[in-house]
Amino acid sequence: MRTKTELVYTGRYTDWTREAILAEVEKQMKPSRFQHVLRVEACSIALAKKYGASLEACSLAALLHDFAKEHDAKSMKKIVLSQALDSEMTGYGSEIMHGPVGAYHAEKVFGIMDRAILDAIRQHTIGGEVMTLIGKVLFIADYIEPGRTFTGVDEARRLAEISLDEAAYFKIEKTIIHLVKKELPIYPGTIHVYNSWIQRKVGNSE
Repeated sequence: MRTKTELVYTGRYTDWTREAILAEVEKQMKPSRFQHVLRVEACSIALAKKYGASLEACSLAALLHDFAKEHDAKSMKKIVLSQALDSEMTGYGSEIMHGPVGAYHAEKVFGIMDRAILDAIRQHTIGGEVMTLIGKVLFIADYIEPGRTFTGVDEARRLAEISLDEAAYFKIEKTIIHLVKKELPIYPGTIHVYNSWIQRKVGNSE
């Protein structure tokens, strides 16, 4: 079942209505992921209200963030290479590629030109060395939406009520730890993001 939203799409970011976007997004994924998208949108709107971000921009970023998640690897690799994105990400599968490829579709399919929305979609999995408010909102909402049950999610939700930066650092750190414990290769971009955030964190504490 689709959730309702109080948002009125103004045409500022796209000519598409929310219902049209939902219909197209729903075609791209299995029902469980579509429900995840709706929960991320609701969580993004709540965080946007709390921290003063654009509700419409945060809603759009959330609705489109996993647009490419279930696309086949071959088509994603083609976009990565044709758009001169970091070719190294092609070796790390959908988990890494779907953010940048999703941003490509957000621009080409839905006509979104706002860089903050596109960057939020692009960065929502690994974060970014520099992130906008919209980017942080999506990054955290994707992590703490009500369907998440992993160990540590309650702490992430607590931090999100205090500081988006604290919650974002928590997610970045825990992602690194998880990959190391699982003995999985780490995409270099993830390391760059971690290094940037830990350097700021240490610098701010001195």
